[in-house]
Amino acid sequence: MADIEREAMEYDVVIVGAGPAGLSAAIRLKQLDADLNVVVLEKGSEVGAHILSGAVLDPCGLDALIPDWKEKGAPLNTPVTEDNFFMLGEAGQIRIPTFPMPPLMNNHGNYIVSMGNVCRWMAEQAEEMGVEIFPGMACSELVYGDNGEVKGVVAGVFGLEPDGSYGPQTEPGMELHGKYVFLSEGVRGSLSKEVIAKYDLAAGKEVQKYGVGMKEIWEIDPAKHKQGSVTHTMGWPLGGNAGGGSFIYHLENNQVYVGFVVHLNYKNPHLYPYMEFQRFKHHPMVADLLKGGKRVAYGARAITEGGYQSMPKLVAPGVALLGCSAGMVNVPRIKGNHNAMLSGKAAAEAAIDAIKAERSGDELTAYEVDVRDGPIGSDLKKVRNVKPMWSKWGLTASLVFGGLDMWTNTFGFSLFGTMGHGKNDAEVTEEASKHQPIDYPKPDGTLSFDRLTNVSFAMTNHEENQPCHLHLGDPEIPVKVNLPKFDEPAQRYCPAGVYELIEDEDGPRFVINFQNCVHCKTCDIKDPSQNITWTTPQGGDGPNYPNM
Repeated sequence: MADIEREAMEYDVVIVGAGPAGLSAAIRLKQLDADLNVVVLEKGSEVGAHILSGAVLDPCGLDALIPDWKEKGAPLNTPVTEDNFFMLGEAGQIRIPTFPMPPLMNNHGNYIVSMGNVCRWMAEQAEEMGVEIFPGMACSELVYGDNGEVKGVVAGVFGLEPDGSYGPQTEPGMELHGKYVFLSEGVRGSLSKEVIAKYDLAAGKEVQKYGVGMKEIWEIDPAKHKQGSVTHTMGWPLGGNAGGGSFIYHLENNQVYVGFVVHLNYKNPHLYPYMEFQRFKHHPMVADLLKGGKRVAYGARAITEGGYQSMPKLVAPGVALLGCSAGMVNVPRIKGNHNAMLSGKAAAEAAIDAIKAERSGDELTAYEVDVRDGPIGSDLKKVRNVKPMWSKWGLTASLVFGGLDMWTNTFGFSLFGTMGHGKNDAEVTEEASKHQPIDYPKPDGTLSFDRLTNVSFAMTNHEENQPCHLHLGDPEIPVKVNLPKFDEPAQRYCPAGVYELIEDEDGPRFVINFQNCVHCKTCDIKDPSQNITWTTPQGGDGPNYPNM
């Protein structure tokens, strides 16, 4: 707010988000110039608290950034020992052989990791180099300079009144200014969204596409545990209702990551992604693995899936988009952390050259070129048609033609060119009258769980007197538009039970339980009326993931 007076702190580079992209940028900046003033602002209560990923990590990004990461004790403790791919039916499965798959799909040399713990370790490396890292500091606004450039952010606003106004207990936060600002907020970050819109960075690009990924950590019977085993499945229970699939990764300490991804371009508004995940665990293959075990953590987040053709322009005056803020996930590989790290390294190198040339507040075009023409662009370009094929032709055809396209791209050409995505994920949602409701089995409390019980395992918490960070453009749309047309899908697509309809004497009422929010941002993406905007709550609030 223009009339609020705040202290300002000056830095060379301000980084929003202590994920793999932001921390890589911070480390690389200090490697290149130890005297540079670098700050990283993290909205989670600690570094790693909001990090959720599969994750099988391709270490190429870490190799490029910190070649001696093994000697420095990076928590990459579980090399992949076997790859399994299955097509599931309701009662059984068919193994998909790995030998016809392109080499890029091979997980040999990769590691099963907790990205939360990897980021905690990276933060230690950064702080040892002199990077200032402030957790619990949500960045709620951008600060613009006299020439329209991004010159900083507002961070650390606490104690707003419930209506969003400033009261006697409000801490107004401070402005942190930089010669350059890096946005590494993750998927659908609120500041990144503002920058993309303000500078029209998506012009000429395909729409961005997304999935919602849900993950549980299980402790299982040691007799069933196969450390280093990686399994991916497709097919049941989604069938033709939606694209997506699962992952099952065996890490150390008899723990298993069990995850499920649903592509958000599904048409049927009755689809309930969370319940598809819970149903999946009752497949005989999965149920046998989990029997006798216990779930110890749960979380969810959106995933960028648009790939090469959906990445917006990455730079505007004074600002650069890193990692998932731009969308650098390789969809068939289900990997983006390596590209996030490489993007942070590339942005840092571009900024260093600019600062040495006494520039500031301009566009870091060298970063854009590096991403498009370097290893990130090469990685994403090879698989650019897999997602649109899956969306347009279905699972079976996409396996055949997507595999063919990835093979030909290995040799530098594609039979299909670059395919488009069509509509965004909100626009593809069809009216409820065109689809049958889906009858989901009731969770049994042993393998499957109701949503609110599971959310308690995300350890999410929001101070209840703050303003709701989920904003409705028009408060009447959920009941007057979305309910009659789409059976208000917010009550199903949210994996944390934030949205519900309550019957009052005057009819249905739309309720937002923002305290449950795990910051996945699915609502900001999938709402068919595009009426919900996710913004940052006050710093430190949200999930507190231990080792996701």
